[in-house]
Amino acid sequence: MKLLLSLLLLTTLLFSANESFSKSKKDLRKIYKGHQETIYCGCKYNYKDKKNMIDKSSCGYKPRNERTRKGNINKRAKRIEWEHLIPAENFGRQFSCWRDGNSECVNSKGKSFKGRRCCTKVNKEYRLMQSDMHNLFPAVGELNADRSNFRFDFEIAKPNRYGKCVFEVNFKQKRVKVKENIRGIIARDYLYFNKKYKMKLSRQELRKYKSWNKQYPPNLWEIERNKRIAKKQGNLNQFIK
Repeated sequence: MKLLLSLLLLTTLLFSANESFSKSKKDLRKIYKGHQETIYCGCKYNYKDKKNMIDKSSCGYKPRNERTRKGNINKRAKRIEWEHLIPAENFGRQFSCWRDGNSECVNSKGKSFKGRRCCTKVNKEYRLMQSDMHNLFPAVGELNADRSNFRFDFEIAKPNRYGKCVFEVNFKQKRVKVKENIRGIIARDYLYFNKKYKMKLSRQELRKYKSWNKQYPPNLWEIERNKRIAKKQGNLNQFIK
């Protein structure tokens, strides 16, 4: 019986594992149905008006920049984007295709390339990590852009650049401050990637995330989200209990 269950699980994973970031984003739209709320600010959003998806009144969010440097409307402040809570660069750096490129990563003009573009082309494990829905969360586009690949920090100054949204960026130090009650979500995501993909974490990081995991247990939505993703992707985040 155990062997049969193992074979069934393996079959599910083989057929459910998704290498397409685009497909993951489409699936997540369905997964978040009934709970369309951004990760950092808690802003409600909808797809009725794609030019103005964010309900700013629901969260007190105020764009840091209403317009771009060129004077155009800051469209990313009006839409949601699927944020890699663990930035692609953080796990991408462990692959040689990210750091050094690959013989297959050459454009039509003969120029070589590396990074995300190269790893997406040649490395299956990277594609699985990039499209893993457990690491993808809806975020206001401007915040996704400002966060970049910066590390989370909870001690930086708070100049309130985003209205009532508890999200602050220290661009010089490359650090981002988020609201305390998502520390557990962050911790379980990093622990999951460390366990499933062998993503390296320092001893200090492991201690911190294990502590946060216990201190900030998952709420009902995090548990439900985990189950919905498992139905589509074929696996649970085992740290969400």
